[in-house]
Amino acid sequence: MQSVLSLRVLMTAINLFPSTRLLSQLSTKVVLTYLVITCLSSLQAAVQFKSLNANSNAKNKNSTSSIQGGLLLGKTLATNKVLLDNKPIRLATDGSFIIGFGRSAKDAELRIITDTGIEKTQAINVLTRQYKIDRIDGLPPAKVNPKGKAVLKRIKVESTLVKNARKTDHPRQDFKAGFIWPSKGRISGVYGSQRILNGQPKWPHYGLDIAAPVGADVIAPASGVVTLVHLDMYYSGGTLILDHGQGLSSTFLHLSEILVKPGQTIERGELLAKVGATGRATGPHLDWRINWFSIRLDPQLLVDGLSQDAR
Repeated sequence: MQSVLSLRVLMTAINLFPSTRLLSQLSTKVVLTYLVITCLSSLQAAVQFKSLNANSNAKNKNSTSSIQGGLLLGKTLATNKVLLDNKPIRLATDGSFIIGFGRSAKDAELRIITDTGIEKTQAINVLTRQYKIDRIDGLPPAKVNPKGKAVLKRIKVESTLVKNARKTDHPRQDFKAGFIWPSKGRISGVYGSQRILNGQPKWPHYGLDIAAPVGADVIAPASGVVTLVHLDMYYSGGTLILDHGQGLSSTFLHLSEILVKPGQTIERGELLAKVGATGRATGPHLDWRINWFSIRLDPQLLVDGLSQDAR
């Protein structure tokens, strides 16, 4: 008896250099790769790899590629088990699953185990990126180096709310319909950039900043369910989290107004909120973030090549 496992991988193979211009920064196209892993009833396994990427960076024929900040979409038999670096991955009822890679992610190993105990290991080559440096001055000192027990306690409580919302592990697959731009405007900040605030090196920026006037529309980039609404977080001001299923979520920061409620089901393109300059912000903009659970992904990879006018 032969069991066939197929992995459909969606990835963007790019090398980013410092730039805030969207189309010049991301020049390569989304690559669709098909990987077929055939596990025989004996302990021998044959691997076939077919890539539509003419410049595949896979290290060998038994390897596939992703990129730091990227997302993989896979599919296997629903009866199988999938583990990434020995951590179980949720499978939908049709056997599909997703895997995300953070800003500093290294090469990974995927294990697929059939219901008869046959295993196949798949290497994933994670391409490295170069990140720009952003210098932001003029921020209130208290927003750069918060002090006082009450403020620090507030930050901790708000951070826990966000972390808990991002733990949502629902089998929905709203992300499969694709993503559109949540707002229109100039790209003023990019994923992964090292932030230097008022001259002090801080954590990297994990979002995509879209400069827009206060009150500009923020729409759902993909369908989902609202898991968090907070009108005034210390750092992010008006904050909204929308879950797209299987641990993938969008977060919208610095909002001036939020028009939806927790638990509400949202369709792609539906109005969510209004752009603002709340929290730690030097001007009005939308900070859009994508997470796979606690792993921070690059939103721009999901909409690369799609004009903001096509939202």
